[in-house]
Amino acid sequence: MSASQDNVHDLRRGDPVVPAAVKEAVRGILAPVVRLAIALHLTPNTITVIGLLITIVASALVAGGWLLVGAAVLTAGSLLDAVDGALARAQGGGTAFGSFLDSTLDRASEAIVFAGIAVWFLNALDEPTLPVLAVFIALAGSFLVSYARARAEVIGLSASVGLAPRTERLVLVIAGIALAGLGYTQVLIGTIVLLAALTVATVVQRIWHVWRLSQPATTPSKEY
Repeated sequence: MSASQDNVHDLRRGDPVVPAAVKEAVRGILAPVVRLAIALHLTPNTITVIGLLITIVASALVAGGWLLVGAAVLTAGSLLDAVDGALARAQGGGTAFGSFLDSTLDRASEAIVFAGIAVWFLNALDEPTLPVLAVFIALAGSFLVSYARARAEVIGLSASVGLAPRTERLVLVIAGIALAGLGYTQVLIGTIVLLAALTVATVVQRIWHVWRLSQPATTPSKEY
């Protein structure tokens, strides 16, 4: 996956699922990768596309039932997710097209991951209807979370609040896939249901937040 502007901001602040200290540690681990990318003359956009390709491979593994391997590959792709933004900063800043490509491929990556999970549900479960429905709700909610923030920024407001920004969604998905690979299928189903609920709640939070910010400030009247 690629490191969108949404993800870069998420990495910079504390949140309920992934502590800021963990994110700082991850950035430290990825520093040698950034230096290697610079030495190989790779561009941030190249890293973004490589991340998408890794996600496709991981999702195909998940769909085929290779859940533990798929989770490991997806983890690698998710760590690479932060490299393109760090590489862009190390090279003096990103471009408008790079930001556009990041955001677009982030959405594509999420859709591909959820599609892989849905295919595995269809193949592995006797009654896959409700779990697959939860996948669709979680995917739609994930898209709306990012869309709400993007539309808020268009009108000059910030909407980075919420329970389930992108980093948290990735952590939950990878953990659920790994545990399903160890035989705890119900954990993955529960994770997807939880993501569906959290993404919908996050969309509501962002709508409420933007509504509050958009209200005109009232000045208390003075009594004479």
